[in-house]
Amino acid sequence: MPELQDQPALTIQGLRHRYAPNQPPSLIVPELVLNTSEQMVLTGSSGSGKSTLLHLIAGLMDPSEGTIRVAGTCPQSLRGQARDKFRGRTIGMVFQTHHLLMGFSALENVMAALMFSDIPRGSHRARAKSLLDTLGIATPDQRVERLSVGQQQRVAIARALACDPVLVLADEPTASLDPENAQAALDLLQQACRSSGSALLCVTHDTRLINRFDRNQHLPAPHEQLQETGGGA
Repeated sequence: MPELQDQPALTIQGLRHRYAPNQPPSLIVPELVLNTSEQMVLTGSSGSGKSTLLHLIAGLMDPSEGTIRVAGTCPQSLRGQARDKFRGRTIGMVFQTHHLLMGFSALENVMAALMFSDIPRGSHRARAKSLLDTLGIATPDQRVERLSVGQQQRVAIARALACDPVLVLADEPTASLDPENAQAALDLLQQACRSSGSALLCVTHDTRLINRFDRNQHLPAPHEQLQETGGGA
């Protein structure tokens, strides 16, 4: 999608989200810009809204206020299949708990993501196998529940990168891994994003990851921001 590369990967302005109209905000992001191919880590304590932010960016929820643009397009302006198609082609997601399709092979999990791509259907298997090979999955036909946790995370990374997304969102991608596998998974995720030219936004509570990224930003809890600015709910 060459035309999408002319825009920042992600632009957020005046974002607030509430889970109910009369509640105080559960998330406040005044401004955030992530450029094409840039890698950024967003840190914050539990309750700061990190996971909520990723769901809003992906168009899985609509914000209460403000705008989110991914490669120049506002996902919230799209409806139904148009939003699903845009998300599938433009955004890759890596979850803490993987969310793989149990009962299916590693290869089938990655091929499922390719349903949204412009890659000819006849090439899906070869594309998925190539990604899994690159990420060190030697048994692509193995059902994912029989893989180790570290291998499952590699499959999740391959799935996220299957459609050459403009933006990859990673939600605590190393939290369920032991230190050795966590280091390896983050190495693979960052390297894979650099190779594909995808921007990477990683949210975590682990401040030890800060120095591994091009940029880092702290996301205060909403009540802290409201106290600082004197703003109301």
